[in-house]
Amino acid sequence: MVSTYQPQGPYCQSCSMPMQKPEDFGTNSNGNQNQEYCRYCYQNGNFTDPDITVEQMIEKCVDIMKKMNLPDMQIEQVKKYIPMLKRWSTKSV
Repeated sequence: MVSTYQPQGPYCQSCSMPMQKPEDFGTNSNGNQNQEYCRYCYQNGNFTDPDITVEQMIEKCVDIMKKMNLPDMQIEQVKKYIPMLKRWSTKSV
C-alpha cells in the first residue's frame, strides 16, 4: 500500500502548509482572511512571490522541511503534492 502525504486541512493551495490558527491564513485586499492561501504565500490580495515557479516553490518548501527535520518520506510526498495544488494545477506546463 502506498502512503500519500496530505496535510491536515485546510492547507495552503500554494505551498501545502497546514493552516490551523487564524494567523496562518493569508489576507485578501480588504483585510479579510483568505481561506486558500497561507500568510507566507498571500498577503493583501496578492501572492508574496508572484513570479516563483512550481519548481522553485518545491525547492523552497523542501529546504524549510529539512530545517524542521521532517521525515524524508514526507518531503518526497510534498514534492509530488505541490504541483497538484490550486495555484499550480491551473498553470500550463
